[in-house]
Amino acid sequence: MKIRGFLLCCLGAAIVLFLLVSTIAAALVGSEEPCSENRFYRRLFQTWINLAIPVMRIKLDISGLELLPKDTPILYVGNHRSNFDPILAWYVLKDRPLGFVSKEGNFHIPIMGRLIRRCSCLSIDRSDPRKAIGSIYQAADILKSGISMGVYPEGTRSKGGVLLPFHTGVFKIAKRAGAPIAVIALDGSEKIHKNYPFRRSYVRFRVAAVLNADTVAHANDRELGVKVEEILRSALPEMK
Repeated sequence: MKIRGFLLCCLGAAIVLFLLVSTIAAALVGSEEPCSENRFYRRLFQTWINLAIPVMRIKLDISGLELLPKDTPILYVGNHRSNFDPILAWYVLKDRPLGFVSKEGNFHIPIMGRLIRRCSCLSIDRSDPRKAIGSIYQAADILKSGISMGVYPEGTRSKGGVLLPFHTGVFKIAKRAGAPIAVIALDGSEKIHKNYPFRRSYVRFRVAAVLNADTVAHANDRELGVKVEEILRSALPEMK
């Protein structure tokens, strides 16, 4: 009993210390600070992600990772059903540094919103075309630097499980960076918030296809959007 109590105390102290370090690290990041890449913040944030998946009782069925080209940054494009979608991508692709183009609201989440600014995540304001294209160009520069990027061309979550119209401008990121596009099909993430904490959530994470850099370079944004949508509809049976 004494050993068990000691171990529980050690675990509690480790959790408190981790939360303290995270809070201090987040406080050191300005709320308007531009995105950047920092190894310490990347490891800290990845620790949060690694803890979140088992705590949220998420069981992942992962397939298609063998399709991903090695030693090259990739633009990951997927369907969007849940706020957990980026978390799942960070978890599955933990060995590949990954940032996201995301809505501004995500950068105001306590602690996490500050940390992701140091993990190559940047906001996009689709209400202002000039700012939006600036974010796209910045995302392309991040890709060129060796950090993969993730985008959801639907622009918002699909609450009905169907694909929403694409904002095809996001494909300029890959074209401008000369990078391949990996199409990610996610199924089941929309159930996580309903199931937790009483039931386990089963989520399928599938790399459905990869469009190589040459294919991306020779297609326009609309053509890429049509191709990606076809791949997703084929990969997700209920969308056929």
